[in-house]
Amino acid sequence: MSQTLPTLPTPRGLLSGTVVALLGTDPHQKGPEDRAALAEALTAADSLAGTAVLQDEDALLALWTLQGLAYHGFDGVDGRWEVDHRLVHLRVALEDALERALRPLIEPAVARHLAAAREDLATTLFALPDAEFTDAPSLAVRARRSLTLEQWREVLVLKSAYQLKEADPHTFALPRLPMPAKLAMLEIQVDEYGNCRAEDVHSGLFARAMTAVGLDPTYGAYVDAWPAPVLAANVALGWWASRRDWAGAVAGHLAMIETTSSLPCQQYVAGARRLGLDREAWAYFDEHVEADAVHEQVALRQMCPAVARAEGPERLLFGFLAGLYLEGRVGQEAIARWDAGDSALRPAPVAVAG
Repeated sequence: MSQTLPTLPTPRGLLSGTVVALLGTDPHQKGPEDRAALAEALTAADSLAGTAVLQDEDALLALWTLQGLAYHGFDGVDGRWEVDHRLVHLRVALEDALERALRPLIEPAVARHLAAAREDLATTLFALPDAEFTDAPSLAVRARRSLTLEQWREVLVLKSAYQLKEADPHTFALPRLPMPAKLAMLEIQVDEYGNCRAEDVHSGLFARAMTAVGLDPTYGAYVDAWPAPVLAANVALGWWASRRDWAGAVAGHLAMIETTSSLPCQQYVAGARRLGLDREAWAYFDEHVEADAVHEQVALRQMCPAVARAEGPERLLFGFLAGLYLEGRVGQEAIARWDAGDSALRPAPVAVAG
């Protein structure tokens, strides 16, 4: 996988415009105009209210960019911006707005399953995908049945927001988890990182799947094409990963991924074969059929119970359920757009490698 740093995204409004403009300057030379722009952005972030934040592309893109400073950085951006207290303040304000948006959507579902989780956590978590947010259609089922090649490429573009940095956000939680949970998560993460073999790293397998259908595998190459649901799913995980007191939600989110991956990956493989794609295009999904069936057991029977014993199951459930909800919105919007005869991507050019 290429180590090329992503370029800054194209702004979508005041908040992302302020962030992108500042990151193009020297952090040691902030003038009155910069301070005024940041103050205006903070006021705008603090005023964000309700669930509309989940569709606010400007706010979500600003947050994705700010969180990206702690992961990959951006081409030509000074690393000192990562710890600039004004940008940290803005990032936290945007994450707080996201929390305000998600709590009324997710906490009722948490309450419905809390007593059962305290009795039998593994069984409760295993049943959640069939109990909550079940109205979201499945991208994997659509892939198996009827996706065109162009729609397959769009699926990879949507998934690239997470899959090209797969495992990295969850790894942030490792030092914050109790030891038994830490060791269980580490068992999963080592596998995600290819058991220390560069050619088997899962994000690299996904990069090769993109290359196989003519897409650019550089992380962030398609940020301008990502719609709001993709950004929302990405920045929610980034919010939990950056906070010690939300480490349980990171573990819950990882358990959600492992619990809902194996069968869909079989369907993606079937879809790729239906399209006549080379094995390189579907090897990533094939790897996850068996791997995630194993990871599911580690997550549900070792990692999650250890987290719940240490801090209770509330945030674990929140991360699992919020992940289900947010990923469901990605598929729901993509399929609705296709059914309307449109692209699932924002109206931005999708570059074809070579």
